[in-house]
Amino acid sequence: MGKRAYPRVAVDVVLIRADGSLVLVRRGREPFKGMWALPGGFIEYGERAEEAAVREAEEETGLKVRVEGLVGVYSRPDRDPRWHVISIAYLAREVSGELRHGSDAAAVGCFREVPAELAFDHADIIRDAVRKFGLSLRLPGEGGEGAG
Repeated sequence: MGKRAYPRVAVDVVLIRADGSLVLVRRGREPFKGMWALPGGFIEYGERAEEAAVREAEEETGLKVRVEGLVGVYSRPDRDPRWHVISIAYLAREVSGELRHGSDAAAVGCFREVPAELAFDHADIIRDAVRKFGLSLRLPGEGGEGAG
């Protein structure tokens, strides 16, 4: 009997600052090195998904956050080129802290206009969060922008 493969479980965080801007991190590692992405990462054994979202947001951005809601579950087997990764995406808001990049992020930035090219399926996650929660972010292709 061969070894069975199982999906890995991760979280992604649509992190909104007090001024309404979206916090993204520039990936410091492959896959998608150098591209903007949502803060996030793998859930640790024994950790609740919401706890992982709070931990990953702080590790990657320096901000303490409050999880406000579930954006959705993203399970397309090819969404991560390394493995089959299921991501639970949350909307979270900044509570405190100082914005800085950390962990495996090369940089951190705040956006009211979402960049056209994002890592993984993060554009889909952000689009779903904007629609579900009525966020005031400009998506690629809106307002005279080029399609993305």
